[in-house]
Formats: sequence, structure tokens, C-alpha cells
Amino acid sequence: MNALRVHGLTVKRGAGPVIRDVDLVLEPGRITALVGPNGAGKTSLLEAVSGVVPPSAGSVHLGGVNVTRHSRVARARLGLAHIEQGRAVFPGLTVLENLRLTARTPAVVDEVLGLFPELEKRRDSPAALLSGGEQQMVVLARAFAARPAFLLIDEMSLGLAPVVFTRLLPVVTRFAAEGAAILLVEQFTHLALGVAQEAVVVSSGRVTYTGDAQTLLDSPATLHSAYLGS
Repeated sequence: MNALRVHGLTVKRGAGPVIRDVDLVLEPGRITALVGPNGAGKTSLLEAVSGVVPPSAGSVHLGGVNVTRHSRVARARLGLAHIEQGRAVFPGLTVLENLRLTARTPAVVDEVLGLFPELEKRRDSPAALLSGGEQQMVVLARAFAARPAFLLIDEMSLGLAPVVFTRLLPVVTRFAAEGAAILLVEQFTHLALGVAQEAVVVSSGRVTYTGDAQTLLDSPATLHSAYLGS
């Protein structure tokens, strides 16, 4: 009942569908890597799941609740967080104020800042004055502070130095170990597959592989075939 379930999801943009008839299950405590070529529809899928865009067909269930027609805010109240591409910070608020928007307790703020030493040094600075990479850290930290039951992460590495991104992968793994169901979209395919238990490959708007992530790591031919949609 605590899983996130997507059935037959189709999303249209412009003249036709960019995602067609997608089925997906995110189980508590597990990471699913969503991979595929650029333009395959991965971001549109995440946006439909979180309520950013409406699907033209299909359904989304959170913990047994049908949220297909729910607003993004209503889905967030049911424990769904979506880290989108780009840097959606509140520029007029300080780093601390940004984190307090989602953190349930002051202790959670301190814990999250411990994961981002760069932000600890800038905790009283307005987010507008941060670098692009620091703003991306604020977005990540704010989502982590919310302790969501379901977490969608779209290209966590964007704007981050490789050393920072590598440091954050174990954080994602730890949140899953604490019970979160996580869907991870990442341009560094092998790194995403390396921390995931399940994998879903999307090519030309359709799912071409669903199964064990390690299988794709161990079989480049299988991964290549899935990317080609064959």
C-alpha cells in the first residue's frame, strides 16, 4: 500500500504523446533508475507523476490513493517530493529560510546542513547570491529535509562539481534505506544503475526494459538494445 504505482501513463505535448502507456512501481526502501537517451520522455514522466503536467491517460497512485487528478500540492502532502531540473530556490530567502520551509524540526536542518558543508558556510546568505552549484545544493537539501516517502530526482548532477555529486549518491542510498521510494533520473547512467536495485529504460516515449539494475550494468549489450528500443 505504501508503493507509488503508475499505470498506463500517457503524456502529450504539442502534436502527440511524448510518453505512452508507461507502467511503473516504486517500492519503499528501494531506488529505481530511470534511464534512456536524451528526449526519450523521462522528464515528462516525472512531471506527470508529481502533478506538474496532467496526463492524457493512465493513473498515478500514492500509497493506495488515486492522485491522478490531484494538484501538485496535494501530492506533496501525501509525501511526494520532486527535485526538478533547474534551480527552484526562493532567491529572497536565506539558505536557512529555504530549508526551514520543508524541515519538520530544527534538528533536521542541522542534519541536512551537515551533508552540505558548502551551504553551512553560507547559511545566512540570500539564495540569490549563491553560485549555480550552491543553489542546486539548496534544492537538494530542501527536498532531503522534507523526508518524503516518495522522491523523484531529475538530473541531480546538473550544476554540481563531480566530487559533490559523488558525495551525495550515498545520501540518496541512505534515504532509501530509511524507507523512501526513490526514482532517480541521471545523465551518468552507470552511476545511477550502481546505486539502484531496479531499472527502467525509456526510449522514444516507451518503456523498453524493466528489471534488475545490475543486469544492465553487467550486460552492455542489453543496455544498448534497450536504449535503441529494440
